[in-house]
Amino acid sequence: MNKYKKLKATAFYAVLLLIGLLINLPIINMVGSAFKSSKEIFTNNNLFPHHPTVENFKNVLERTPFFQYVLNSLMVAIVVSIIVAVVSCLAGYAISRYAKKIKFFKHYSSLFLILQMFPGVLLMIPVVVLLSDIGLGDSLWGLILVYVSTNIPFCTWMISGFFDGIPSEIDEAAKIDGCNVFQSFAKIVVPLSSSGIASIIIFTFINCWNEYMLANVILKSQDLRTLPLGLQTFIMQFDTDWSSLMAASTMTIIPVLFFLIFMQKHIVSGLTAGAVKG
Repeated sequence: MNKYKKLKATAFYAVLLLIGLLINLPIINMVGSAFKSSKEIFTNNNLFPHHPTVENFKNVLERTPFFQYVLNSLMVAIVVSIIVAVVSCLAGYAISRYAKKIKFFKHYSSLFLILQMFPGVLLMIPVVVLLSDIGLGDSLWGLILVYVSTNIPFCTWMISGFFDGIPSEIDEAAKIDGCNVFQSFAKIVVPLSSSGIASIIIFTFINCWNEYMLANVILKSQDLRTLPLGLQTFIMQFDTDWSSLMAASTMTIIPVLFFLIFMQKHIVSGLTAGAVKG
């Protein structure tokens, strides 16, 4: 019986490994292509290069202000993540503890998901016009404002579900000890919700780091480009520098890859708790 269980477990993990390799095949191909020459990338169909070279990475650093793109992306992603975390936590806590007690607002948090039903392309023209009218067109702060408004609804819904899992008796006990609402929230609820808060920060950070469409219509200046826009440099009208593009793409995913590896525990626990609605 034990032998059968071991065989079953081995087969199970072998299938998982195979599925994982298939899912990550494009990434493996991208990293392998980053070390191929411009000629080899069309002649070598294998995942890994026959003659590895780092010239593509040198080309990326020479042709583009790559580190400026990194700084722009970091600034946007960090600022948006902080603002979204603060606003979503306050709104999610209010919905979890107060709004749902009112009959009209019983399913109020679900209304935040309405924005997710509309494709972002519908908002592009109004967003660009509005940002131009208020003087934030072609600026990182305008992009930050748009990212904040588009990420808050889902993060509020997610963190409110997490707050639902924290007994309200804890808040009542804090009131008995002399804490007001904000003290109870900051000193008790927030520490208990660290995994949920971490998950919305990670979710928002990755969204901002990878977003292309809105950044493309808002940012026009070369020195304001984020990393996804910087990759456009290698896609020309009649040709594409695939080797340099793969190298730049590899450099782009490295920060997020390490970020996910170290924070994956928070992602799983936070998303799981936020998905449980009572």
